[in-house]
Amino acid sequence: MTIKEELKGKNILVPENPVSNFLFNNTRSALLWLVIRLYLGYAWLNAGWHKVTSDQWVGSDAGAALTGFVKGAMGKAAEGKDVTGWYATFLENMVLPNATLFSYFVAFGEVLVGLGLILGLLTGIAAFFGAFMNASFLFAGTLSTNPLLFILATWIVLAWKVAGWYGLDRWALPLLGTPWSNRHRNKSKQSAST
Repeated sequence: MTIKEELKGKNILVPENPVSNFLFNNTRSALLWLVIRLYLGYAWLNAGWHKVTSDQWVGSDAGAALTGFVKGAMGKAAEGKDVTGWYATFLENMVLPNATLFSYFVAFGEVLVGLGLILGLLTGIAAFFGAFMNASFLFAGTLSTNPLLFILATWIVLAWKVAGWYGLDRWALPLLGTPWSNRHRNKSKQSAST
């Protein structure tokens, strides 16, 4: 019998290494994630708060700050530096004509990501959207703290099960459940049989 025949039709479970098991599955690592989560949450909340309280982001002149940012990114693309052509096209055709709307998305999105991380509520989702915004800023040619924040957010996404342990996720996740939990499978089986 060949290895291919032997493995055919079998699910193979590759055991997780002890370090990643500790970091991403063990609540004893939650204190480490709390420190990272609070730092990241403060950075997002602080940045968002400055935007929410600025007329150029959400006030009477909403969209002005974002328009300046986008034009700067498009200028970098024209020089052939830091911004790829496809992203400059997206900025020019989608973001710039809707700068006011995107301005509100960015400002309130940053506040919501910050609050989610600080409170530890839907931590993995908040970190995902934070990483998404960091990636958008990086594509627009902005470095600053974005690479660090992106890396930390990505790690928190990986540690979503324990990153919010010292936070509201400790109660919210068991209450909400996950799509792959037994509770959800049993409910879907019951509704399918009725």
